[in-house]
Amino acid sequence: MIVFGSSHRIKAKAVAVAFIMAWDRPGVEPGPAEPARAVLSGFREDVFWSFTRRADALFELCDAVLCAPGRVTDLARLSLAPEFRRGHGALYDALNCGHAGFSRLRRALAGLPLPPWGDGRIRLAVDVSNWLRPDAQASAGRLFCHVHGKGGNAGQAVPGWPYSLVAALGPGRSSWTLLLDAVRLGPADDECLVTAAQLRDVVTRLIAAGQWRDGDPEIVIAADAGYNATRLAFLLAGLPVIVAARVRADRVFYRPAPPRAPGSPGRAPRHGPPVRCADPATHGGAQVEHAGHEARHGTVRAAAWQRAHQMVHRNTGGFEDWPPGQDLPLVEGTLIRLTVTRPPGGRDALKPMWIWASAPDAGDHLVRVLWQAYLRRFDLEHTFRFLKQHLGWTRPLLRDPAAADRWTWLVICAWTQLYLARHLAAVTRLPWQQPARPGEMTPGQVRAGFRRARQTAGTPASPAKPAGPGPGRPKGSKNASKAPRQPVGKPQLKPSTQRSNASRQKKKQKHTG
Repeated sequence: MIVFGSSHRIKAKAVAVAFIMAWDRPGVEPGPAEPARAVLSGFREDVFWSFTRRADALFELCDAVLCAPGRVTDLARLSLAPEFRRGHGALYDALNCGHAGFSRLRRALAGLPLPPWGDGRIRLAVDVSNWLRPDAQASAGRLFCHVHGKGGNAGQAVPGWPYSLVAALGPGRSSWTLLLDAVRLGPADDECLVTAAQLRDVVTRLIAAGQWRDGDPEIVIAADAGYNATRLAFLLAGLPVIVAARVRADRVFYRPAPPRAPGSPGRAPRHGPPVRCADPATHGGAQVEHAGHEARHGTVRAAAWQRAHQMVHRNTGGFEDWPPGQDLPLVEGTLIRLTVTRPPGGRDALKPMWIWASAPDAGDHLVRVLWQAYLRRFDLEHTFRFLKQHLGWTRPLLRDPAAADRWTWLVICAWTQLYLARHLAAVTRLPWQQPARPGEMTPGQVRAGFRRARQTAGTPASPAKPAGPGPGRPKGSKNASKAPRQPVGKPQLKPSTQRSNASRQKKKQKHTG
């Protein structure tokens, strides 16, 4: 398929692509002036050409999100922004009937300069953020999303669309992350399988873009305690990655089995002495121990046990269908315990934090890299909050999940442009706010001055053509075909969950009988 466009668009795209290809090494950030402007202009071109239907309206809607004053509260008000040169009807039509090439957007994101680290190692973070839709009974694909609350509202389950997002982390305390992928989890999806496939695709695209080469240090993937770290590491075997995930404080890990004495009868043991996270009596024999002082928290101590693994059985999630007669996998890694000692007169001491990483023989330096990369994972929470509160990611009341996907990627493109324009946008601040240098601006400060960066980068979208309003629904007519109501949640429980529920029911009947 050949797409025709004006000559100035093709020239601008060729110049931007040529400049990006002229870098010595992908992943090294360009300078603060002309290179940053060329990268932003090239990315905007890629975003525009990835929209294959309603391209002008979708692109201008993204600009309206970036340039609208204040927080985005609803879609209709975005049509009042000068950057959106169409009516509010075109806005909804673009989201409901438009089309975006997500594969091209993913490749464009993978080719952007990643946040630079001194050791050249890439740090990624994966997490799920929920778009809550409790009243959207006609929307398909909703799941019960866990929501944290306070008091009696803690631990609610609210219907919504969960999205799994992957981002590249940067060094230092910052609110900036570079989003690389987003996938909506459906009712029939296995979350761990979908996450593993998503991470495999992201790493493959980074390698294809030249961000990682043979001989480079392995990519660290930081995940929270909601993921099955052992299964995730098993599914990502063969990739140059290290999974570093937080584990609950009641988990049990096992050291390597001791060597079998010659002539001993029976089968050789597979598991050695346990390391129970909740039992300090089993915490001896750590191979790595170090301590450091941090001004914010106090003294941080880390202890690591190499070649530690969990005991996987057939009731473990994801291993129910393991072929009979074959040994279950034994995935070894390094178990890390972090403890913080508060200075005298400070706040109460924190509970130990446990992290398991899929590097079996991590030394002192790698252990520091792993737990520090996990702590940087919390920068992704700031990104989620900005997407929802400032860019209005979860504000639209869309019915179609496909429209929700298009809006999600539109918001990701807007966030990425803020990330690329943090050296270009003029600082628009109130008199009582502290001045900030261009490279140290917050996402809110960059968005407040993005209109100037947009003028320098240019826009590939064409102006709207004059047209009259549509006929609309005849006056007095009613909607004869109402949208069907959609179920919420999984279509069926996992086999392990069904077995556990059945055993509980038997115990309950036996107790009552």
